Amino acid sequence: MSALLTTQARAAESPRSFLELTTWRLHNSDENQSKRVADYLESGLFPALTRAGAKPVAALSNLIGPDGPSLFSIVQYASMGAMQDALAKLSEDEAHEKASQQLAAGPGLPFVTTESSLLHSLAVMPEAVLPTDAAGRPARVFELRTYQSQSIAARKKKIGMFNNGEIGVFQRLGMRPAFIGESVIGTRQPNITYMLSFDSLAEREKHWSAFGSDPEWKKLSSPPELKDSQIVANISNIMLRPLPFSPLR
Repeated sequence: MSALLTTQARAAESPRSFLELTTWRLHNSDENQSKRVADYLESGLFPALTRAGAKPVAALSNLIGPDGPSLFSIVQYASMGAMQDALAKLSEDEAHEKASQQLAAGPGLPFVTTESSLLHSLAVMPEAVLPTDAAGRPARVFELRTYQSQSIAARKKKIGMFNNGEIGVFQRLGMRPAFIGESVIGTRQPNITYMLSFDSLAEREKHWSAFGSDPEWKKLSSPPELKDSQIVANISNIMLRPLPFSPLR
C-alpha cells in the first residue's frame, strides 16, 4: 500500500518525463561486442548523459527473448527540450568523444546496429522508479512488455486502465513496475511499453498467476469495451538481467 501511495503522490506532483529505450544488436564473435558496448555505456555514455542533465535508468542484457545477444539501455529526460539540450551537450563532451573512439577502436564492428524508441511516461508513473536497496540483495530479473493496440483510441482506453488501477494491482502484488510509457517514436505503434521486476523467474510465474485471478483486476477488466480483444492487438515480452553498473537492479 505504501508503494501505491508513493506512486500516486509522485504522479500528482511530477510532470511526465520521456524515456529513450535503445537496443544494441550484437553478434557472438571475436569482436567481443557485448563487453565493448557495456564498457562504453558504463564509462562513456552514462556519465556523459548525467553531466548533460539526463538520467540513466538501466543497462541490461537479454535473458529470454528473440534476436540475442543484445543489450538494452534506458535513459530518462525531463522533457523533449531537456533531451535536445542533453544531446547537444553530449556532442561537445570530450570525455564522451574519447569513449566513442575507444568503442570503435577494437577489431571489426563494436555492434551490429542500434534501434531506439521514445516513450512518454504515463501520469500514474511520471518517472522511472529506481531501487534504494540494490546494494543489499541479488540483482533481479526484469520483464519488458509491449502492448500494441488496434488504434490510437484503443490505446487511450488501455492507458486509462493503467492510470486508474492496473499499475496499482501490480504494486500491491509485488510485481514492482519500474516505468511505463506510450510510444512517441518507434516501431509497432500505437503501443504502450512497461517494465516489471521479479526476484526470480519462478516468482514471475507466481505473481502473474496471482494477477490473473485478482478480484480488483477482474473488476477493472470486466467491461466488454476493455477486453484485450478490443484494446490490445498483440503482447510481446523480453526477460532481461541488469549489468553490474545498471542503476535499475
